[in-house]
Amino acid sequence: MAFSAPSLKGRALRLLSQREHSRAELERKLKKYEEEPGTLAQALDELAAKDFISEARVVQSVLHQRAARLGAARVRQELLHKGIAPEAVAEAVAGLQGSEFDRALEVWKRRFGVQPQDATERARQVRFLMARGFAGAVVAKVLRHDADE
Repeated sequence: MAFSAPSLKGRALRLLSQREHSRAELERKLKKYEEEPGTLAQALDELAAKDFISEARVVQSVLHQRAARLGAARVRQELLHKGIAPEAVAEAVAGLQGSEFDRALEVWKRRFGVQPQDATERARQVRFLMARGFAGAVVAKVLRHDADE
């Protein structure tokens, strides 16, 4: 009995069963399995028509999983990398701006919890928060924050 490779749609469904994927991500991951030009686009069109592929769900998934630990800049970068439309990314990131300080403060408390005692430690804390996508002004405000408040 011969073993047949999974179809493009089957491969896409397997990926979607693990987590939400954008159409661009699925195209990138499945391109190498496409034997005839156009079959991948057709399979993805069918899945999108049945609402298996949803940009809105991808955005919500990323926000739910990552927003508590990352700043708006990093979330924006991640969404753009996933191939989400720039308008949807801008809308999602705008919703994060209001809570940026609180989220940065929580991340800082979990990681450090005490104000830096010298310039070296301050630089380390700044780099840590900046690498997670928090804005410079927010990072400065977090490091000026009085932990006793």
